Amino acid sequence: MIKAGENLKSRRLSLILKSEYTKTIILTIILFVGIFAFWFGLRLVFQTEFPLLAVASGSMEPLLYKGDLIIVQGGLNFNELNAAPKDAEPPGEVIVYYDPRFARNPIFLPVAGPETHLIVHRAVEKYQLENGTWVFETKGDANPSKDGWGPIGQDFVVGRVVGKVPWLGNIPLFMHENPILAALFIGFLFVVLIIVDFIFPEKEKRKLEVERKSC
Repeated sequence: MIKAGENLKSRRLSLILKSEYTKTIILTIILFVGIFAFWFGLRLVFQTEFPLLAVASGSMEPLLYKGDLIIVQGGLNFNELNAAPKDAEPPGEVIVYYDPRFARNPIFLPVAGPETHLIVHRAVEKYQLENGTWVFETKGDANPSKDGWGPIGQDFVVGRVVGKVPWLGNIPLFMHENPILAALFIGFLFVVLIIVDFIFPEKEKRKLEVERKSC
């Protein structure tokens, strides 16, 4: 009796795992886990909380445009970080830092802008305080003057920009600016995935069964 019960449970489990609906759920979970693992892997490699960020304004044009996806490198040696105007040789580093006008409460979405309290501007001057801490004056390349909030301490610096991918940042920007539409779109894709992986195969199975019976 016990063995028969175990066999029945084993068959039920096998049928559940073979279900197209179950496979879809498992694949979806794997996809989300993979995305999170990729994101935290990037954070480890680039030594920063925000290795990828979308530019949310045009203050760094023509170097960076709104919607560009930037690659940020943390773990900086501030002694070697170059600070100089954009026309200098070499020009100063473009850095990402927390906006000092707001509390440092980082948001998970990879978007650089007022909503996340992150700014991407060029370090144009730097000074070392008596305690050894570096401070930086910053400026957007498209702005007429330096940032009005004064020098930025090294504690506020997230990292420096080491690369960019044009336009790709529009995806996280859209999600951040239109969370309801983004959620609806993701839900729509999930429904389509279920239809493709579950309903269509069921119809195909029924068609094959009808063909077998007719033979």
